[in-house]
Amino acid sequence: MQITLNNRKEEFDRNTMTVLELLDEKNFTFRMLVIKINGQLVKKADYGKAIIKDGDDVSVLHLISGG
Repeated sequence: MQITLNNRKEEFDRNTMTVLELLDEKNFTFRMLVIKINGQLVKKADYGKAIIKDGDDVSVLHLISGG
């Protein structure tokens, strides 16, 4: 499948994957993330259930706080 991940085309050897599988495969380990699939926010509790399909536009944003 081919998706757009953070505005870059990415190719994977499967038809679908969950957000959790994507984070694992791409080694996103930061604790504070915001995930959107086609502009829809995915709650952290749904990472294992939210399915990414061919052609989806996925955004993985790191939340950084400071002062």
